[in-house]
Amino acid sequence: MSDCIFCKIAAHEIPAHIIWESDRFVAFADIRPVNPGHLLIIPKDHVEVVFAMDDERYAEAFAAAKTLSAPLRRATDAKRIGIAVEGFGVDHAHIHLIPLHGPHELNPDRAQAADPKDLAEMVEKITSEINKN
Repeated sequence: MSDCIFCKIAAHEIPAHIIWESDRFVAFADIRPVNPGHLLIIPKDHVEVVFAMDDERYAEAFAAAKTLSAPLRRATDAKRIGIAVEGFGVDHAHIHLIPLHGPHELNPDRAQAADPKDLAEMVEKITSEINKN
């Protein structure tokens, strides 16, 4: 879809802090994180909602979430990695992976614009943890 920001990120047409990529998915840092390290996993093909993906792609999306959760947890010293699928911000299927340090943090109202320097440093930490595996 030509006007979808996530399609443009997946096609590398606009800049994003991409931390992981496969043939069919891409994961990148949210620029308005709920907590530092907040990631989004999206399919490269435009699909409006997660439940519209075929079973194979759906399983692949959640397998990517599982794979990324351990390095994300190590990079952020999080107690847990929260997962959210709501899709109201962008009409393109996406899974939120959010480092959690305590209860009640999995709340989109907590999202704030990230400082570019802090975001770049966090991306480096996460990427370093991913590359250890």
